[in-house]
Amino acid sequence: MPSRIFTYGWLSALALAMVAGCATVRTTSGGSVGVDRQQTMLVSASEVNRSADKVYHQTISEAQAKGRLNRDAVELERVRAIAMRLIPATGVFRSDAPGWRWEVNVLSSKELNAWCMPGGKIAVFSGLIEQLHVTDDELAAVMGHEIAHALREHGREKAGQSAGVGMAAALGGALLGAYYGVDPSLGQNILGSVGDLAFMRPNSRGMEQEADRIGVELAARAGYDPHAAISLWEKMGRVSGGQPPQWLSTHPSHESRIADLRVYADRVQPLYRAAHKGG
Repeated sequence: MPSRIFTYGWLSALALAMVAGCATVRTTSGGSVGVDRQQTMLVSASEVNRSADKVYHQTISEAQAKGRLNRDAVELERVRAIAMRLIPATGVFRSDAPGWRWEVNVLSSKELNAWCMPGGKIAVFSGLIEQLHVTDDELAAVMGHEIAHALREHGREKAGQSAGVGMAAALGGALLGAYYGVDPSLGQNILGSVGDLAFMRPNSRGMEQEADRIGVELAARAGYDPHAAISLWEKMGRVSGGQPPQWLSTHPSHESRIADLRVYADRVQPLYRAAHKGG
């Protein structure tokens, strides 16, 4: 029995090492907020960028066909003007980012949502603007946060993690099934759930925190009040109502998020003041 335990334990460790053993990269410089975590990438940037570009333009085409693309010219101009101030600030984190083929559109939807796909493909949902009655500073906080995800290539990182956890769960489930004489899919489901809670969700929260911190710096450098991120999330907290416990969520709780934003908004406040002096 001990030898069997050792054998299966060693094989499980080997499977996990296969997932974790890839080279790490540094997608961005740390900036004033000091986001400098190295990332493990299991998927190529070119593959992710091609897929993102295809999905983005499909989304835009569908919205246009349904009459939901850029219906309000004033709203669109407002969003694009904010983007044009944020984009130059991305060079602090990535020298190549200001030269991306940026696209900025507004989709008519009641959703409180916005996103920036790899390569600078931005969409802001009208519901976010209209239901929250966002100021320009608050809208810059949203867009800076989403741009930060693209700068850090969180989508690419997440794709690799999903594949890695799935591989570990499949291998580990087979090993457990062989050892205990049970259906391998049962072990796989258990390991997959544990991996999701112990690894995937915390990493999602970590990515959200990185995007929050980089986002307030982008906003500050572009001349938008970084503390507007706090009022934004206070509004989000009021409209979202109850939410699951933080450990079951892919996003930080509103309370922990706001507390972190206060610290980093204060840190980049001198950049905001300097942007206005320079203007």
